[in-house]
Amino acid sequence: MQKIVLFLLFVISTQVVTGQVLKGKVYDSLSTVKGIKVYNLTQNRITATDENGNFTIQAKINDSLTFESLFHHPKTVVLKEFHFSDTTIFELKKIVNTLEEVEIIADPEQPVFEQETYNYELQQIILEDIKNNPHLYLPEEAYSGGANILGILTLVAKLFKKNNKYRAPVYQPLKYHQIDSLFAESNLFNEKFLTVDLKIPPSKVKMFFDFCDAKGISSEYLKESKQMELLDIFVENSKLFLDILDAYEKGLNNKN
Repeated sequence: MQKIVLFLLFVISTQVVTGQVLKGKVYDSLSTVKGIKVYNLTQNRITATDENGNFTIQAKINDSLTFESLFHHPKTVVLKEFHFSDTTIFELKKIVNTLEEVEIIADPEQPVFEQETYNYELQQIILEDIKNNPHLYLPEEAYSGGANILGILTLVAKLFKKNNKYRAPVYQPLKYHQIDSLFAESNLFNEKFLTVDLKIPPSKVKMFFDFCDAKGISSEYLKESKQMELLDIFVENSKLFLDILDAYEKGLNNKN
């Protein structure tokens, strides 16, 4: 009997130390909510809700869980024992715009940004540049370490820096080695985040770091308080990077 008691105490103590899997579902006043970032502040873990508002995350009693979304008020919960008994429901409050109704008239001289149009025009620019500068877009086998990224990054840098006057930043832009070190040492920004969440092909990870270097992301986002903003920046940059990569590969296929 004493051995059984000791075994049960060992199992319980092990669960307390290593943590458990918390199962949750997120709602707002209308329905379940997808894409909510769920961040375990205590263990520095992150996940997001799926299409049905469900999520799972490693956690233990007394961990602090934060829920964040662009359209909801942030919420922090200190986990108690009852949170682990079954799937726990978490409710978020939507951000309500209380401004008075106004009529918005589009300025004919100020074009409206459209993501699809932008991506198409960017791909056309890249394809045209491949046509005019084929030496910059040789297959990777022709270079050591895939140096053909030079053509893409040079073009992207021109697109982003064109007509912009230089302003000395308060924080210096992140360099390649800093981004590489971040993904090598951080629990949040890791290989799984790169290849699964951002969908960056493993063979293109270093190329993506070069791309982020060219974008000039402020080193201010290395602050712990800015981690969620940095995560959003990497998400947006990964989408643009994959669009550029797709256009680049289409250009090579058309040449062949």
